[in-house]
Amino acid sequence: MLHHLSLGACDIERAATFYDAALAPLGYCRVWSDMRPGEPDQAVGYGPAGGGDKLALKHLGDAARAPGPGFHIAFAAPDRPAVDAFHKAALAAGGTDNGPPGLRRPYGPTYYAAFVIDPDGHRLEAVFKGLV
Repeated sequence: MLHHLSLGACDIERAATFYDAALAPLGYCRVWSDMRPGEPDQAVGYGPAGGGDKLALKHLGDAARAPGPGFHIAFAAPDRPAVDAFHKAALAAGGTDNGPPGLRRPYGPTYYAAFVIDPDGHRLEAVFKGLV
């Protein structure tokens, strides 16, 4: 149904550094980049290697605002160690913990997830729903 999502970033270089690190353990990478330091309308796109973007980040400066409570983006992880690595990498790259890796049984018996908030306030989740 969705082709991609776009999020605003106050500082596109900081956002790109964060997402480069946080999404790598999930198998996602920067698939395109329009970075021109000091110029307007910069952006980067992330998705599976060799594919198109599923997430775009656009430099909006002070106009960037994260959506309010209730909105978050959940990224599919290939396994539980990838969820753990996402959480660790996101925190090391400037994210804020919003729920450590672990089972979330209210969502299902095998729902394993971790939650972070990126430097711009966007709520993110990595989730794996398979068996151990």
